[in-house]
Amino acid sequence: MKILAFSDLHASREQAALLVEAAADADLVIGAGDFCNMRAGLDAALTLLSGIVAPLVTVPGNAESADELRAAAGEDITVLHGEGATVGGVTLFGLGYGVPETPFGAWSCDLSEAEAESMLARCDAADILITHSPPKGVADVTSGGHSVGSTAIAAAIERIQPQLAFCGHIHDSWGREGRIGATRVVNLGPFANWFEVDP
Repeated sequence: MKILAFSDLHASREQAALLVEAAADADLVIGAGDFCNMRAGLDAALTLLSGIVAPLVTVPGNAESADELRAAAGEDITVLHGEGATVGGVTLFGLGYGVPETPFGAWSCDLSEAEAESMLARCDAADILITHSPPKGVADVTSGGHSVGSTAIAAAIERIQPQLAFCGHIHDSWGREGRIGATRVVNLGPFANWFEVDP
């Protein structure tokens, strides 16, 4: 299965156009959160992606809530937040929001490490784990050199050992990747990142 994955679109018309064009060759498209900015413009942001015809699976970022994303997505987009899905024989599990809590204030959709741990405990196995936030210690470094990823997500990857773990959230680490055990962890960014997965 040929998978295109991205994160942190932040309503960029230019990046959305490039993603839609690239997605013509995809069997599955995955969006790892932050489609809009500060809880505003979500409908318009998803409209920018309406040209994608492959199945689109998403998680909410900290810039939109799960309920807001589900309402804007309608029936054409699968939204995962503490739940899983199977597409073409590939099993996915998703968890959105900022983990741990961000310093951004009331607009940001965040989870504590304990809340994230509880929601990730629902996943026993997956080929791909999709989270908005990165795991602690991998692709999670800010411009100031601080590692701000999630210990709960790192522990879940270590336990589940999916083939791939996708994240975003930390813009300074877009394009960076690493491994937790056998799992390849990638901080995607708003670009056409390509992956091959055998169901």
